[in-house]
Amino acid sequence: MNAPTDDNPTAEAQAEDAAEEPTVKQWKFPTAYTVLAVVTLAVWILTFVIPPGQYDLDDDGRPVQGSYAQIDGDQSFGDRLYDLFVSPVNGLYGIQDPATGLVAPGNTGDLYGAVSVFLFVLAVGAFITVTFATGALDRGIGRLAHRLRDRGILLIIGIMVVFAIAGTVEGFAEETLGFYALIVPLTLALGYDRMTAVGAIILGAGVGVLCSTVNPFATGTASSAAGVAIGDGIGLRLAMLVVLTGVTILYVLWYARRVKADPSKSLSGWQRGDREAAASEAPVPDPLTGRQQFALWFVAFTFLFMIFAIIPWASVIEGPDADSYPWQLDWYFPELTAMFLVAAVITGVVGGLGEEGVTGKIVAGFGDFVGAGLVIVLARGITVIMNNAHITDTVLHSLEGVVSGTSSGVFAVAVFVVNIPLAFLIPSTSGHATLAMPIMAPLADFAGIPRSLVITAWQSASGWMNLIAPTTAVVMGGLALAKVRYDRYLRFVGPLLGLLFVLICGFLVLGAVVS
Repeated sequence: MNAPTDDNPTAEAQAEDAAEEPTVKQWKFPTAYTVLAVVTLAVWILTFVIPPGQYDLDDDGRPVQGSYAQIDGDQSFGDRLYDLFVSPVNGLYGIQDPATGLVAPGNTGDLYGAVSVFLFVLAVGAFITVTFATGALDRGIGRLAHRLRDRGILLIIGIMVVFAIAGTVEGFAEETLGFYALIVPLTLALGYDRMTAVGAIILGAGVGVLCSTVNPFATGTASSAAGVAIGDGIGLRLAMLVVLTGVTILYVLWYARRVKADPSKSLSGWQRGDREAAASEAPVPDPLTGRQQFALWFVAFTFLFMIFAIIPWASVIEGPDADSYPWQLDWYFPELTAMFLVAAVITGVVGGLGEEGVTGKIVAGFGDFVGAGLVIVLARGITVIMNNAHITDTVLHSLEGVVSGTSSGVFAVAVFVVNIPLAFLIPSTSGHATLAMPIMAPLADFAGIPRSLVITAWQSASGWMNLIAPTTAVVMGGLALAKVRYDRYLRFVGPLLGLLFVLICGFLVLGAVVS
């Protein structure tokens, strides 16, 4: 999924198929797996250089500011080599010994590995794959686009709103690659250019992911790594979603109207036949069957119920120290995993896939999304190496001095800015979150702001970068399908990126002030 580049191998394959065959072998940026493998080795080497140390912990298990002290390292070279060897295993189901704090697969204690998030990602993948197999989502969006075929402004708004909602709740990004064949001809038939279609698709879904509210691949993974509830901070993220989506839609509409009034202002240019199409000639999508209509409503209900189940309602209404209401579910990854698996079965049965079809698509969904899960596991394995070498607190202490003396608003903006280049190196939102949050989240405690605000700053950086990152299938695959050059897309999106950057910083400062 979310995700932009949220690690969907199927989407990456589509992107590769869409691009033209190069005549010479071109260098490609390494995948997230290779980047994380290099980072793992680099961090392991640094454990021999960075001195071990630790903080005192409060009753909630969080580091106490100012209590850092260096300690004697007791790991032999063999111990360190073993940690490197089993780091992916520890990243999946390593257990932390409460007495020593060390993580190993055979320990007795608390789960440190990311197996709960790993299974959650697979469950969401199964649900999404089954939903697409019913044809309900594809046909529903196709019917919407065709119904608005003679009303260009409403078509652009409708597509972007739907994609933004899907992006914010489930990281809908790579899935947009399947809609270029429908939306590009429609926008051309209405007098717009190919860049208008690209803007509606990439920016519509992208701004939704940037403002993720409950996106399991961004907000969910980061919340798990930060040790907070998924629903924490949802109010600010909802406000960002409304404002930033509105601004993005207005920007695309401004460009679309400008091109329609003066075709010479098109940034994508015109290809043979682009201006001869007629909206009336667009094929009429098949109507939704009763099963597909029910499947669409059930998908909407599933995500709405997830939002209800994860929001800490008492804390939102009465304050952070309020006890949970009797009707409050307080669900987390185990319950959400079970919910998506049950929802996948119900959606498949109602959608008419049959027993073999349902089980086959669930397994296929596991396969499509196991890549996202592996990225999370590899990233968590890096934190295990740092934990066992006792250098996590040393790195945290080196940053503590930077946080001390800065205002909470400045710190929140700094988290956003620092994570932008990291998002370029690791375009996988889930891998980036797992890697960054163990350091960033405790810094929020030192800066006096909620950890949820750090999550918002981090996912904003990831979403902002993934609107243009050439390392993502969403951008490069989408441009290939629309036949739009990357340099021209950068010219198109550049002013919007600057505006979004300013708005994000403003929201982060506001969140720090009111927290």
